[in-house]
Amino acid sequence: QVQLVESGGGLVQPGGSLRLSCTATGIGINIHTMAWFRQDPGKARELVALIASDSATNYTDSVKGRFTISRDNGKNTVQLQMNSLKPEDTAPYYCHVVAQVPGVSAPITSWGPGTWVRVSS
Repeated sequence: QVQLVESGGGLVQPGGSLRLSCTATGIGINIHTMAWFRQDPGKARELVALIASDSATNYTDSVKGRFTISRDNGKNTVQLQMNSLKPEDTAPYYCHVVAQVPGVSAPITSWGPGTWVRVSS
């Protein structure tokens, strides 16, 4: 009921920047929170940044001051601007959305397919 399409991943040198984007589509959806997660091999998926419907944000400590999450409610998009990238930021990044959809009483959670960010010289 909610489809997510991500873009913007790639290879960048340490200290460089990338901008991830995710667009949510679905008939009659009302999006609550939008977020980006990442998952290192062998580890649990971790929250990188989250933005609520009132634009309140939350970041994991390791990216504070370097990453900025933003959203465009009119376009149902969320972006993650990543600056001063480090090799340890290398991972697949996943878009995550919690939304209300018609005919379903409880909010539903949706994940994007993931986009790789590689930071290497």
